[in-house]
Amino acid sequence: MAPAEISRIDIIISYVMPIVNGLMKGYCFYRFVSPFMISKDVVNRNCVSEHSKLSLLNPWTVALMPNCVSGKMGAACGSAAYFLTILLLYTMRLSMDIYVIYGLASLAMFLVICQMDQRNYKQKLFLVVTFFSLNWFAASIAEILYDFLYNSAMQTNYIQNHPELSSVVYIIMCICDLGIEFVFTTIEIWQVMRVYSNKREEMEKKELVMLVLPSIMGVIGYEIMRYYRMFYVLNTGKLEKTYDRLTLLFCVVSSITIIVVIMLYQGIKAKQKEAQQAKLLVTQIDSIRRHIEQVEDLYHHIRSIKHDMTNHILTLEKLYEGSKIEEAERYSKNIKMELAQMTGEIESGNPVTNVILQEFAKEAENRGILFHSEYYYPVDSNIDAFDISVIVNNGLQNAMEHASGGKEKRISIVSYQRNNAYIIEICNSFIGTLQWDPESGLPLTSKEKTDGHGYGLLNIRCVAEKYAGDLDITLKDGEFCLCIMLMIE
Repeated sequence: MAPAEISRIDIIISYVMPIVNGLMKGYCFYRFVSPFMISKDVVNRNCVSEHSKLSLLNPWTVALMPNCVSGKMGAACGSAAYFLTILLLYTMRLSMDIYVIYGLASLAMFLVICQMDQRNYKQKLFLVVTFFSLNWFAASIAEILYDFLYNSAMQTNYIQNHPELSSVVYIIMCICDLGIEFVFTTIEIWQVMRVYSNKREEMEKKELVMLVLPSIMGVIGYEIMRYYRMFYVLNTGKLEKTYDRLTLLFCVVSSITIIVVIMLYQGIKAKQKEAQQAKLLVTQIDSIRRHIEQVEDLYHHIRSIKHDMTNHILTLEKLYEGSKIEEAERYSKNIKMELAQMTGEIESGNPVTNVILQEFAKEAENRGILFHSEYYYPVDSNIDAFDISVIVNNGLQNAMEHASGGKEKRISIVSYQRNNAYIIEICNSFIGTLQWDPESGLPLTSKEKTDGHGYGLLNIRCVAEKYAGDLDITLKDGEFCLCIMLMIE
């Protein structure tokens, strides 16, 4: 092979390799970030406004919302921005440090995915920084192994005797370099995705600092080692293999450290969630106890009226036999009033929800709150009565505690069904402002989370998610409205 041909091949490879490398990095980022991006089957809370009820019922509405896009589409756009930025900077042949080039590409990628999925920006920053560092470590490991393999191959007797094969060796080693980098990057991404279980949770500032710190320190440490390596080479004119071994070890340890920190963080989050679930269970048990007490109270009333029913009938017979019609009618009217007070006037289609609604109706009357119910239990469905009782009890309890207004305090509960979506709306008059929990997306309670306080909405969400649903809250025109959707089989 002529020297001109060898030079031409080397030039072609030098142009092609950065493009292929950029494509590979873009693909790896796509696989890395797509599970964290919002999908069409998940309602972006930033998209939901006063039309939230329609959004819950109509999936096409969610698909047309500007901030709700496919997770894969958003990740693909970010990957394309990353690759195109590298390609543009490479085409312009600017004398930039490789850090600057990939830093600008990462910035473009971050801006694009933030635009495509306008939520959880801190998590996206974590993803970009983590990908930058992990990919950098993988590229460094591949470069060190490439140098070792290339030098070993070029020093063999066969290649020494056949110098025309040097370009072939160069091409093979370049492919090996890409393959090694791709394998290490894929392993790192797989490990991060495996240990990072809560991909949909909002990330807080403290969590962001904790998670990106290992990546930043790792990259800074690598740059320091690279600087001293270059300084040593320039001053001595030779390459010390010890630096390569230390760099290789440093990159491997840094990658493992990043993954371990993420795993420990997720473990802490899992324990917090378990503790929260335990507290939710306590409040649910308390709800069961209250329901049992209410049913027992109703049962005692029924036994009492049943015990006295024979006497009532005998009394009515004697009054009619004595032609005391007016007295018999008054006596009969009193019996009806007693029965009405015992059984209540609310009929929802289920005895458990009947008891709950009647108790809250009485409490609302005592507090001077107008209570309106158009709730009906979903008969012949897969929804358990206890789960419904948790939703209704917690929702009405929250409404009872926070119902406020100028001239008129009011609470209403309505239920309806649209296809296989069962909707419950619990609204109450409300004057004031709310503080929102960035992690759960729910209003912060004004009470301490003890003795069951502060877990009502979390209880409701827990039940809704059991039936592939969720809850939504709107605050408009002096009314707080809680909307719960459950999917019926």
